[in-house]
Amino acid sequence: MLDPAAVSDGFAVRCLRVLFSPWARLGLLLSLLVLAGVAVLLWHPQRLLAGGWLAGLSGPVALVVFALVYGVCATAFVPRPVLNLGAGALFGSVAGLGVALAGTVLSAAFAFGLGRLLGQEALRPYVRARWLVAADRQLSEHGFRSMLALRLFPGLPFWATNYCAAVSRMTWRSFLVATALGSIPNTAAYAVAGARASAPDSPAFVVAMAFIALSGLGALIVVWRKRRALRGS
Repeated sequence: MLDPAAVSDGFAVRCLRVLFSPWARLGLLLSLLVLAGVAVLLWHPQRLLAGGWLAGLSGPVALVVFALVYGVCATAFVPRPVLNLGAGALFGSVAGLGVALAGTVLSAAFAFGLGRLLGQEALRPYVRARWLVAADRQLSEHGFRSMLALRLFPGLPFWATNYCAAVSRMTWRSFLVATALGSIPNTAAYAVAGARASAPDSPAFVVAMAFIALSGLGALIVVWRKRRALRGS
């Protein structure tokens, strides 16, 4: 006769295996992403451009709170340009750059951690298409260089590159350092534009907007050339 305790332990173990299986974790990740997307649609991120929600805070506390809010919001698909403009408008060019860059790294770390913990094990067996294999090899073998290029030429959505990097074998260190360094130019341009938005004819605002336009054009050219190279190979 079977021991009831053994049967109970076996059932509990099976339930835990199902709950912590790669596909269950992937389902949890997809559910979180859907909820985040719905939250962004229902809540207007433009409210971050107004300083009323930070009225009771000042100094370093306000910077830390904004960086944390930035990290969570960018992970939940709030566009980074909106957040960067808000950082510049609220804190000025220099402090705005610092707090926006901190929020950028936090958001990247949140997304990378979620993707690696909940999605990597389930998705890696399906990296079979030629272009997926090529992208995965590039990110896994040349992580720092590849991520630095993606951050300098923002041709892909920030959140998409975070989760793609999480599925690859890129190291945490390469991912975060490349994100921090590569995000500086574009983030600085948006922070300056936000800080000088009240004076759109000022040289700083004009230079910042020109840099944003040129970097966007450069990203389009890089993406176009990569697509041609993939088609020709």
